[in-house]
Amino acid sequence: MNLVTTKKILSILVLVVLVAACVQDDDFKTPPLTNVEPAIDNNLIMDVGAVLGQIAQANGEAVIFEDSENFMKGYVVSSDRSGNFFEELIVQDKPENPTAGIRILVDVNPLFTSYEFGRKVFIRLQGLSAGVENGVATLGVLVGNEIDQIPSFSQEEVIKRSAEVATIVPLEINIEDFSDAISNLYVTINNVQFNRNDVLGDNPLTFASEASDNFDGERKLESCNTRATAILSTSTFADFKGLQLPAVQGSFEGILTKNFFGDTFNLVLNDPTGLVFENDTRCDPQEISCGLASMIGSTNLFSDNFETQSINSPISGNGWTNFIEEGTETWEAFTSTGNNPSIGISARVAAFGSGDANTIAWLISPAINLDAQDGETLRFQTSNSFADNSELDVLFSKDWDGTEATIATATWGIFTDATIVQDADFFGNWIESGNIDLSCETGSIYIAFRYRGNDADTDDFNGTYELDEISIDAN
Repeated sequence: MNLVTTKKILSILVLVVLVAACVQDDDFKTPPLTNVEPAIDNNLIMDVGAVLGQIAQANGEAVIFEDSENFMKGYVVSSDRSGNFFEELIVQDKPENPTAGIRILVDVNPLFTSYEFGRKVFIRLQGLSAGVENGVATLGVLVGNEIDQIPSFSQEEVIKRSAEVATIVPLEINIEDFSDAISNLYVTINNVQFNRNDVLGDNPLTFASEASDNFDGERKLESCNTRATAILSTSTFADFKGLQLPAVQGSFEGILTKNFFGDTFNLVLNDPTGLVFENDTRCDPQEISCGLASMIGSTNLFSDNFETQSINSPISGNGWTNFIEEGTETWEAFTSTGNNPSIGISARVAAFGSGDANTIAWLISPAINLDAQDGETLRFQTSNSFADNSELDVLFSKDWDGTEATIATATWGIFTDATIVQDADFFGNWIESGNIDLSCETGSIYIAFRYRGNDADTDDFNGTYELDEISIDAN
């Protein structure tokens, strides 16, 4: 055997060994770490909250840590092991009862092999910048006017691992608590379920494997306690994207963040074990689902176009119950022209400018007896002035006793066939509900228009809804 042939054989053997080593498995392990803390002067260590404070002081400009000798400490609460996070770490200030969180952009994938869930880290701030990107506080390298990724070659110099891996206790919140102050935190929300339209029936949805899912699958989670809703966002690169959504109820554990555009709060899982759905009893509302009527009867049972109401005063008279469950805002009469006109005098409600932590306002009709005639229908029109994720529901109750004291505890169902203006609809348009058929129901019902929003410290839930041309008719 000549020397050239020998070299070729040796080269092939080396290549085979290298390939085998590369493809052996993908069960990454965190590299061993001795119990030695990085040698950092305690006087140079700041909390995540201090960085967030500087971002707030900058009034939209990037904070540049050009010659800083400081480090930021925090605990990793994200994991890219399942592919639902990519080249970013979410770090919060404390393992339990956190008050501040930040996103760190890093040009490295995967990151969980070095910075696993619960790992305490120290971030060298020299040369980094902080600001708001995609709606959340972000730390990285300033490129132009944007915060970009920390280069891979400087990863180990910038991100120092502590020997500590803490037990992370999720912060318990409600959907109504969403605000910038608790974004980038590891949270839990109890008693939630996916919307019945997504998980019941013949074609339940997956996390993110539908044909319409581009980059992310967005699924609606709803609270069994308050009916408030939130979006669960799952990357189409997540390894659990093809799993079906659970059809029961339970709790969520994961990160509160925002969507790519930074205008809507999203919930994001590290992996599907963050959904602990073990309660087989769903909390779906009662429904009136008689379809849409092809004709409207000639007998009017109740109507209101609000033309007799006093401008800028609460809606009153005509049997209405105008009730504030939370906050300070109520349904009131208004008139407007221009790009967002009213229909003469209309009814309006909004959390905007209220400062309310929660706004829940009800406008409830008098009782309608569905046994006294046939062919009952309901119709109305709605509009919005940038709903901003606040919500308007059209509800009915058969067990409300007519007193304000029991509104919140009565059983309220939904009209599945009603069309209500959506956040994406043009703010100047009035949307017709359709002729909602009530004829398949019996007994007496109350019909309610319920607004939910807040104006705590964000523009995400403080929109405005308008209502007009309400009519209940029969044959």
